[in-house]
This record gives sequence, C-alpha cells and structure tokens, in this order.
Amino acid sequence: MLKWIESTGKTEDAAIEAALVKLGMDRDEVSVEVLERAKTGFLGIGSCPAKVKVTYEAPDEPEPAPAPQKAKQPDMVAEQRAAVKAPPREEPVKRPAEAPAAAVSAVDDDRAAAIEAFLTGLLEHMGAQAKPVITVDGGGAYQVELVGGDLGGLIGRRGETLDAIQQLTGYAVNHGQSKRVRIHVDAEGYRAKREESLERLARKVAGKVIKYRRNVTLEPMNAYERHVIHTALQDYPGVTTYSIGTEPNRRTVVAYSRENG
Repeated sequence: MLKWIESTGKTEDAAIEAALVKLGMDRDEVSVEVLERAKTGFLGIGSCPAKVKVTYEAPDEPEPAPAPQKAKQPDMVAEQRAAVKAPPREEPVKRPAEAPAAAVSAVDDDRAAAIEAFLTGLLEHMGAQAKPVITVDGGGAYQVELVGGDLGGLIGRRGETLDAIQQLTGYAVNHGQSKRVRIHVDAEGYRAKREESLERLARKVAGKVIKYRRNVTLEPMNAYERHVIHTALQDYPGVTTYSIGTEPNRRTVVAYSRENG
C-alpha cells in the first residue's frame, strides 16, 4: 500500500533528506512532490521553509497464513514470509572476481540467506536461468548481481523489471524486521551503464538551463532514474531539481536557481 509523510526544511533537498532519514529509505525508494518552495524573504522577513510530500510503498498488513495443504497457488505474502525465515544454503556465497575487495566483501548471514532464498524462488517462477551473487559494501548495503545468460528479460524496458525485482526483494527481506537493510539488485552491469548515461544527460540539460535561464522538464522516469538526476545535479551551481506529476508519468524538473545566478 502507498503511504506518505510531509516534511519541511530550509531547502527542498533538506526537506527531502529529513523525510528519508525518518523513513530509513533511499531517494530511489520514494516519490517526492514539492508542496511549497522555500522562500528567503527580505532580510529574513517573510521567509518560509520548503515543504515536500514523500510517498513510499509499504507492505500490506500480513494476512493469516493458509493451511499448508490448501495453498495450491503461489502467495506473495507467504513467499515473502518464507524468504525471511529461509535457512542459509550449504553452498557459500562468493564475491564476484571484479568486485573491489576494499569496498565490497562476500557475506554469509541471515539477511543474505533470505535474499538468496527469495530471489532463487522468484527467478524460478519467472523461468529465468540466473542466480544471485550477494556482496555487502562498506555502507552495509547488500549488492546483488544476477548472473546468467540472456538477462534482458530480467532488466526490462529502462530497468523497470529490475526495479520491481529489487522492490519485492526489499519487502520480503525487511518484512517484520526491526532494522531495515538496503538491497540493490543489478544484472549485466545495467545500473552503472544507465547511471552514466543519465549523468551525461543531467549535465547537458543543466548547461542549457543556465545558458537560457529556463527550466527544463525531462521525460517521465522511474524513481531510480530520477534519483540519479537529483544526485548528479545536487551540487551543480545555478540549478536545482524537483519532481512533478504522479507515477508512472512522474518527471524531474531541472530549474534555474536565481539565488546562484
């Protein structure tokens, strides 16, 4: 189910960051709507903080588990519950050869076991010939690389299927847990390639915004892609970014910032 909170801050970014800290989520896990832009006023008089509405997906309330004999069809809630409780597999999870040893290390714990169990079952249901390879980075986030052949179907159009897999995995593993863990799912290095492309687009658009002093509204993007644009331009002088619209047609606006102009 969709839930939302409102947050305020000195700037739009500060208001968004306050909401993310409160929710314990990443920018790509939420949708942001700017309700009120920050106003500086004159000599501090008449100033007002920025106000944003942060919408996020929360798992539905758990339903009573059906009797084992009657459960003939896959039930997502039951699969998620089973994934969290699944024991570790006998075969140890190994770090990909290309992963930097200083930043990423192999992991073998309850959360990794839950991630592997859920994704293995999900991939089998999807008929995908792939398996998850799990590592954890220096920030404690679980990095999952789907390894196999012909993974285009798991990536989907502009990564939409990959995003859905990542969200489902997060819900399954964090369901009922007092402490959330961050899980990032990738395949064939798609996210790094897409991020590089979006960062180039962001800088190109920002240059035009400053040159012509006009806001530019980008094409509809998913939450992950909007997050990349926001991050790429968060320290870019002369521009600010915010999102408008509703999913799946939510867009990022690269706006001229007169304060820096």
